Amino acid sequence: MNSDGSTILAFDLYGTLLSTESIAKELTKHFGGEKAAAVAATWRKYQLEYTWRLNSMNQYSPFSTITRQSLHHAIAENKLELQSKEAASLMSAYDCLSTFPDVAPALKSLAKQLLIIPVIFSNGTQEMVGNSVNHSPDLSPYSEIFKNIITVEKIQKFKPHPDVYYHLADSVGKTREQIGDIWLVSGNPFDIVGAKAVGMKAVWVDRGAGGWADGLIEGEKGRPDMVVHGLGQLAEAVEGGKISTPSARS
Repeated sequence: MNSDGSTILAFDLYGTLLSTESIAKELTKHFGGEKAAAVAATWRKYQLEYTWRLNSMNQYSPFSTITRQSLHHAIAENKLELQSKEAASLMSAYDCLSTFPDVAPALKSLAKQLLIIPVIFSNGTQEMVGNSVNHSPDLSPYSEIFKNIITVEKIQKFKPHPDVYYHLADSVGKTREQIGDIWLVSGNPFDIVGAKAVGMKAVWVDRGAGGWADGLIEGEKGRPDMVVHGLGQLAEAVEGGKISTPSARS
C-alpha cells in the first residue's frame, strides 16, 4: 500500500464501528431483554479478557474461537443454558452486528477525503472481519471505503501487544520510525494506550462522554491525542486539517 502524502486512519472494528452491545437483540430471542443485556456485557468482558490472558501466556487462539468460548462462559456465569444450534446462530449473528448511529454519515464524509486512507485494524480473524465488513447490513454499504483489512492472525498476538501495532505499520507501508504517521481510531481505551506506547497517534471515541479515566500510563504518552464523542467529530477534524501526517502538513 502506497501511503505517501496520505494519512492512514486505522479503525478498530468491535466497539468502534460495530456495537458489541447490539448482539443483545439476538440474545433477547433466547433469554428476554434483561438477561440478554447481562449476557452481552459478560460475553464482551470475557472475550477481551481471554485475549489478554493469552497474550500473557504467549499463546494464541483465533478470535472466532475466543468469541465462542467467551459466549459459553457468559451463559454459565448467568446460570443459563444454550443449545449448540442456538450457539451457532449467535455466532453467525456476530458477523452482522449493528454499527453505531454516527458511523454511516462519518464514513460518507471521509470517503470524499482524497488524502485519507481508511483501513480496518482488528483482533478478529480475516474471515470474521471480512464477513462483517462485506455482509453486515449496516457496514457493507461502505466496504469500498476501506483500503485494507488488517487483522492479528498472521502474528498471532492480540491488542495491546506492541507487535500488533508494528504489524499494522508494516501492512500500510510504514517503518517503525514512521509509525507516528498512523492514526488509530478506537473506542477501547486499552487499544489507545497500546497504540500510544509504540508511538502511534490515537483518537479515542468517547461516545458516553465520560472522559478519559485510564491511568495505566501517566502523562501524555498514556492519553489519546484527540477525543471525539462520535465519528462525525472525527470527520470534521479531518476536514479541518487537524488529522494529518507530518509530510502532509509540511
